[in-house]
Amino acid sequence: MGGTVVAIALGSNLGDRRGHIEWAIEQLGQHLSHLRASSIIETEPFEVSEPQPPYLNAVVVGETALDPHALLAVLARLEKAGGRDRRSFRAARTLDLDLILYGDLVIDTPALTVPHARFRERLFVLEPLAEVAGESVDPLTGRTAREILSQFKT
Repeated sequence: MGGTVVAIALGSNLGDRRGHIEWAIEQLGQHLSHLRASSIIETEPFEVSEPQPPYLNAVVVGETALDPHALLAVLARLEKAGGRDRRSFRAARTLDLDLILYGDLVIDTPALTVPHARFRERLFVLEPLAEVAGESVDPLTGRTAREILSQFKT
């Protein structure tokens, strides 16, 4: 396969959370080569308006030949196949897949923003990202995931 290095965040806080994450990692392996998955961590819901159960979160990094919009479509199909019901913004979900980084591309369209607009503010993304790809560079700031995480924690 080969191609562009990408980072994808995974989250689940409904049903068999670990099962949903592990299934998504397995499915992503069909679209990404050299796949590396972080540890799965449990986190409290972030920026939600209603009470929700805790999340399990992880990040995968791999290479893809898909263009960014095609990869986004794959993520949406996997979310749907994983039982995601988009009844409201930031609602509890069986599976959430976010494209965090797509090589060194910067994309800002109504359909897609890369790097993910809020990943620098989210420990539940930064910690797993730094674990599997600490030297990955945010093309907007020029800082590595590890550098962003260390500044976040000070």
